[in-house]
Amino acid sequence: MSKLSEIHDWLQVRLPELLAEHRVPGAAIAVYAGGEVVDHAAGVLNTATGVTATPDSLFQIGSITKVWTATLVMQLADEGALDLDAPVRRYLPEFALADEAAAGAVTVRQLLCHTAGFEGDIFTDTGPGDDCVEKYVATLGTTTQLFPPGELFSYNNAGYCVLGRIVEVLRGKPYDTCLREFLFTPLGLTHAATGPYEAILHRAAVGHLQPDPDADPVPAPIWALVRSNVAAGAMLAMRPRDLLAFVRMHLDGGRAADGTAVLSPASVAAMQQRQVTVPCSGLMGDAWGLGWEQFDWPGGVVFGHDGGTIGQSAFLRIAPEQGVAIALNVNGGNPIALYTELFPHLLRELAGIEMPVMPVPPAEPSHVDAARYLGTYASEVAELVVSQDGDGRIWLAQTPRGILAELGGKAERSELVHLHGDVFLPAVPHYGVHLPHVFVGDEDGKAQYVHSGRATRRTA
Repeated sequence: MSKLSEIHDWLQVRLPELLAEHRVPGAAIAVYAGGEVVDHAAGVLNTATGVTATPDSLFQIGSITKVWTATLVMQLADEGALDLDAPVRRYLPEFALADEAAAGAVTVRQLLCHTAGFEGDIFTDTGPGDDCVEKYVATLGTTTQLFPPGELFSYNNAGYCVLGRIVEVLRGKPYDTCLREFLFTPLGLTHAATGPYEAILHRAAVGHLQPDPDADPVPAPIWALVRSNVAAGAMLAMRPRDLLAFVRMHLDGGRAADGTAVLSPASVAAMQQRQVTVPCSGLMGDAWGLGWEQFDWPGGVVFGHDGGTIGQSAFLRIAPEQGVAIALNVNGGNPIALYTELFPHLLRELAGIEMPVMPVPPAEPSHVDAARYLGTYASEVAELVVSQDGDGRIWLAQTPRGILAELGGKAERSELVHLHGDVFLPAVPHYGVHLPHVFVGDEDGKAQYVHSGRATRRTA
């Protein structure tokens, strides 16, 4: 029996067990190794209808879409139609931000690797039409700048919407059409959808949310995020096997399974080259390339991306030196627990990669003077207040704003414990993860940002 056959048998037993353990309604997974793919699914796509999940079921891949957008951009670079280091305004003369100097300086490369520096969690609904991305980019004129372009990593959904608009302008076609014409078709995808009108033709998963942490997941009230953010990950859905067809192209020098050239080998390599280091990793990668997250794990090179929409999550990891890739799609419950129990075993067995455990608070955390960290930090989606009580304990109060408030986000207060340097962890995990918070920068002895993948700027 081959190693991949053993993995298939293991998944048949282990996946349903984990779904039950972590209240996950349904999931589908595909594993690529030795030039072959095995896939498996368990649970249901919708607890209200009881439709079972199958390997051919479509789940939203969320922000993994960003790698598809980056690939569309790199195709244009291959054709000589786009220069990665040119200002965005060469292709979008009307591009505007609140900071005029920054708007004129931001480059395509900085958008690709999340170093453009402007607020990124902006989900303005500009309607369902094919002009939604164009209209969305036109709304960014009041978007504030967190830091000068190129200075720091801060995950930026809005930046990928701008990239999507560049693709539209240079191709003269809507983003969804570009996806289908330049990626779906040459890759031979059969179970992929750019939106609900295509997804409904397949067995499509519905996201599930928990009214409170102890409640069972229930179907989300809407299927997807707003279409204006499609290039950042609002709607793209597919089965895991089709996602791995895209990955195989990136492993095979840019060629599809039938030999069709989709991307140049040079662009494939460029996308995987480190561009910027993330201040402190947790669930996120340690660094970023041109679209791809990069992970500094023992055993070899690993890259990938994750995605999250309304009640749906996706995880993708690739070990290129061993020719191994894993794609997992989940529609609610505790998806991170599923990821942290499945992927370490699969990567170890198939690639000899040791996936590190998530950071946890020390048994006896040190007491620190928090004067440098205290204050208020704010973004489009949250206000954060860091305080220290009389016993020296440090607290983080988070109040949702914008779309997080609209989706029912609640104010939370959690204790932060010192890990090392300027890095702190919540004492109580969320979905089993103690997300690192690192205080970055210095101005008059005060940290300028709280960074947890996104930089939240000090306001007081």
